[in-house]
Amino acid sequence: MALGTDNPAARPDGDADGQPVSTRSRILDVGERLVQVRGFNGFSYADVAAELSVTKASLHYHFPGKADLGEAIVTRYAERFADALTAIDAELTNAPAKLAAYADLYAEVLREERMCLCGMLAAEYETIPGPIRSALVGFLDDNEAWLSLVLNKGRDDGSLSFVGSTAVLARSIVSGLEGAMLVARPYRAVERFETAAAQLLSSLAGAN
Repeated sequence: MALGTDNPAARPDGDADGQPVSTRSRILDVGERLVQVRGFNGFSYADVAAELSVTKASLHYHFPGKADLGEAIVTRYAERFADALTAIDAELTNAPAKLAAYADLYAEVLREERMCLCGMLAAEYETIPGPIRSALVGFLDDNEAWLSLVLNKGRDDGSLSFVGSTAVLARSIVSGLEGAMLVARPYRAVERFETAAAQLLSSLAGAN
């Protein structure tokens, strides 16, 4: 599942089935993109209203405050990411292939000249509202839990080789991919991310 090109934000007039997109969804689309490009503290309701040609009162009708909008953005993003992980599990059985597909979710976002939504929020953690912090931590925890399952399976069947805790390694993978995105961003070079991700994952190659 793509989190970049297939994002509804690229389709302001309709969803994937050609159906009209609700005002609420359009607000979330624009807000998500702004967070990914500028950060949560880098945009205002006025920015969203101007882009959608609606009044700020309309935004407040759907999301009483910016914190409410931010929490909804993270929740929706986490749900889409979870769907992507479910799709990976359904389509792939090999642990290394699953890890490569996972890394490509990040690359897809970079190809749209955006950053991982939760990576951007993590950089602003001390200044974002509490509910957004909680949603962010939940997203990271869920990703680490999924990676731990993949790592355990790979170690059991010999397709991956590593020592130590799968939980610690899962954290290292998330941290490594988020960091690789951050370093690649100033160069606008997805290749820098892809090279770093490939190097990270190749270090886990097993004997099979």
